[in-house]
Amino acid sequence: MSLERLDLRSPVARLGFGLAAVGRPGYINLHRDRDLPGERTVEALRERTYELLDAAYAAGVRYADAARSYGRAEEFLAGWLGARDVPDMVVGSKWGYTYTGDWRVDAEVHETKDHRLAVYERQLAQTRDLLGERLDLYQIHSLTVESPALADTALHRRLADLAATGVTVGFSSSGPRQADTIDAALQIEVDGVPVFRSVQATWNVLEPSAGRALAAARAAGCHVIVKEAMANGRLAEPSPELGVLAEVAAETSATQDAVALAAVLHQPWSGIVLSGAATAGQLAGNLAAVGLRLSDDQLARLSTLGEPADGYWKHRATLPWS
Repeated sequence: MSLERLDLRSPVARLGFGLAAVGRPGYINLHRDRDLPGERTVEALRERTYELLDAAYAAGVRYADAARSYGRAEEFLAGWLGARDVPDMVVGSKWGYTYTGDWRVDAEVHETKDHRLAVYERQLAQTRDLLGERLDLYQIHSLTVESPALADTALHRRLADLAATGVTVGFSSSGPRQADTIDAALQIEVDGVPVFRSVQATWNVLEPSAGRALAAARAAGCHVIVKEAMANGRLAEPSPELGVLAEVAAETSATQDAVALAAVLHQPWSGIVLSGAATAGQLAGNLAAVGLRLSDDQLARLSTLGEPADGYWKHRATLPWS
């Protein structure tokens, strides 16, 4: 199984569903107090995950994105896959962070990062135990230029071994130097063959700095997946700083979230854009982006919202887990 089996000819299939916001009780998205059940038990979030996956699949979404650190996201996804007849659902997950939140919103540490080979081997086994042969894409989670994974040739060999079994190997990037990280990772080869064939990065109208590198990745034949297109919920809420976004939403009779996602879908290099919806209403709003056409003038105006990458990521680091 690999990411290659994803059929993107349907416009809705360009939206994927990410489980970061529903696989664990705490996350950094805004307004989780109003989006999630009052009692965030395992069963309550399992039920919410199934509800959202059912709605996404019924609408035509065919990619689901999880990670070892998303609490019980892989477990929830595996249970849903086993309970539904959805052989065409394509599944991705990530390794490199370990969930340490103990199903608590107020945990002192929610996850720990470690990109060493031993962690890859342990977490791949854990992912396989849950997702088995349904795993299509396996990614290094939040690769940065400082990560030892960029220079670990033993790890590169093991990733190439995984790719040889048919699983697409990729990475997600994070931080103000995403473009440098993408450039460096795409140079890595084993026996003359590139290791990474998929790139997942943050790109939104506030943080567009990875755009150049993502265009190069797409030109090199890599799949491109966009995460955090809603800037962890910042783009969903009206604010004076987002006046242009509100104007375009009014002009198109759309919601701000639909416009924000449509801006990503309009990028010529974009492949799959993840919805991180935590409610059915949010998912419906996100799905509306697929049919929304933005003019060149509207896209140009939205581009004025971009912030310096350092400032964007410093602000993101202040968002509380809630």
